[in-house]
Amino acid sequence: MKQVIWIADDDDNVRYVLAAALRDEGYEVREFADAAAVLAIWNHVRPALLMTDVRMPGDDGLVLLRRVREISPTVPVMVMSAYADVTTTAAAYRTGAADYLAKPFDLDQVLAAVRRVLADAGSHVDITVDKPLAAKPGLIGQSAAMHEVFRLIGRVAASHLNVLVTGETGTGKELVARALHEESLRQQGPFIALNTAAIPAELLESELFGHEAGAFTGARERRIGRFEQAEGGTLFLDEIGDMPLSLQTRLLRVLAGGEFYRVGGRALIKSHVRIIAATHQDLDALVADGRFRADLKHRLDVVRIALPPLRERRGDITRLARHFLAMAAQELGLPAKRFSAGAIASLERRTFPGNVRELENLCRRAAVMAPGKEVQLTDLPDIAESESGEIEGDWTAALHRWTEGELAEGRQNLYPRARDAMEQVLFETTLHHVHGHRQRAAKLLGLGRNTLTRKLTGQQPGD
Repeated sequence: MKQVIWIADDDDNVRYVLAAALRDEGYEVREFADAAAVLAIWNHVRPALLMTDVRMPGDDGLVLLRRVREISPTVPVMVMSAYADVTTTAAAYRTGAADYLAKPFDLDQVLAAVRRVLADAGSHVDITVDKPLAAKPGLIGQSAAMHEVFRLIGRVAASHLNVLVTGETGTGKELVARALHEESLRQQGPFIALNTAAIPAELLESELFGHEAGAFTGARERRIGRFEQAEGGTLFLDEIGDMPLSLQTRLLRVLAGGEFYRVGGRALIKSHVRIIAATHQDLDALVADGRFRADLKHRLDVVRIALPPLRERRGDITRLARHFLAMAAQELGLPAKRFSAGAIASLERRTFPGNVRELENLCRRAAVMAPGKEVQLTDLPDIAESESGEIEGDWTAALHRWTEGELAEGRQNLYPRARDAMEQVLFETTLHHVHGHRQRAAKLLGLGRNTLTRKLTGQQPGD
C-alpha cells in the first residue's frame, strides 16, 4: 500500500513539481492550497507525512503545524519556506517539525529528506509547543549557506549541547551564539560573552572563575567570574583557540565535572552553564601542533556551526547593506537613506575580507558621510578606488563571478538586472564627471540626449 503524503502550499507550481516528484517515487499525494483545507478533513483521514509551506493565506504553516501536533503528535510534519530565518526555523523545530526545507530546494534532497522522515516516523518525539519569539535582525540571509546555518541553529538551540561556531573574523559568530541562547530553554537566563584573546593570560583565570579576597596581590575583595555570572544561562567563549594550555585544563575539568573553585578558594561551586565557543582558527591544526587539548576540543565541538564568509554568500549583500544603512540612520538619528543601483552593484562585487563586520562599518560611515538621500558609488571612496584597477584590467572577470554566484543561488532575470546595474553605473559616473550636464554626458556615452533622459526616468520607447 502506498504511503500518503499531503502538500499544503498556495503556490500551484510548487505543489505541481513536488507532487510529480513524489508520485514518481511511488507515493500517493494529495494537494491543498491552505491550512483550512487540511484541517477540514484531518479528523476523518490523515497522511503518513504532511509537508506545509510557512506563508499561506489564512493560518500560516506554523499555526497548521501546532494544530496538527496537538491533534496527531505522531504524524510527522515537514515545513517549507522561501523566507528562512533563525526565528522561523527554530520555531518550526521547537513546535515539532520533522525537518525544515528552504526554497528553492533540490528535489533529490527533498526526496531523501522525505524517505528519512518517513523511516523515523515511528520514533517521532513530541515537543512542547512554545510561543513564537521576536525576529532576530542580526542574522540576515536567504542564501543556501545561511539557510543551513539557520537550520542548524533551529535543530540544536533547544538542547543543552555545547556548540562550536567557526568562521572568519567578522562573519557574525557572536550573533549565532546569541541566537542559540535566545531560542533555547535558557533564554530567561543570562548570556555572558568573553573574548579570551582580549584578556591577558595572567588575568584570564580570575576572569573566568572569579577569585577570593587575598588570592593574589591586588585581590582586595571577592570577585565573581564569568561562569558564576552565566549560571543557568549561556557562556560564550570567543576566540577559544587563543586560550592558554594551563587554562584549557581548568576549563576541561569544569566541562567534565560541572564544578570549579574560585582562584584562592576552597568552596566547590556547581556550574549549570551551556558553553558556546567560537574560533576563526583551525582547532584540528592547533591540536596537531600541541597548542590545543584534543580532549577539550571534543568537549566543545559536540555540534559545529560553520559560518560562511561574505564572499560565498554574495546574494545576501544587498539585503545586509540596506538593513545596516537603515539601522545606522535610526541609531544615529539621521535621515533615512538608500543605496543607488550603481553602489549596490559595486558592493555585490566586493570580496569583503572583513566580512559582515566590514560591510556594517561601511554602511554606518555612508549613513553619516553621504550628503544626499541616495548613497552613490562616489560616496564610497574605498569601494570605488579598489574597483578602479579591476575595471581597467578585466571587468568581465567580475561579471563572470557575479553571474556564477547568481546562478548558484538559483536566481533568475540575470540579463535585465545586469544591464540595469551597468547602465546605472555608467550614467551616474558620467553625470558626476560632467557635473550633471546631460548633453555632455550623452555625447561621452555615445547616446542621444533624449535616449539618456528616457533611460534615467525609466520611460519606454514611444512613451
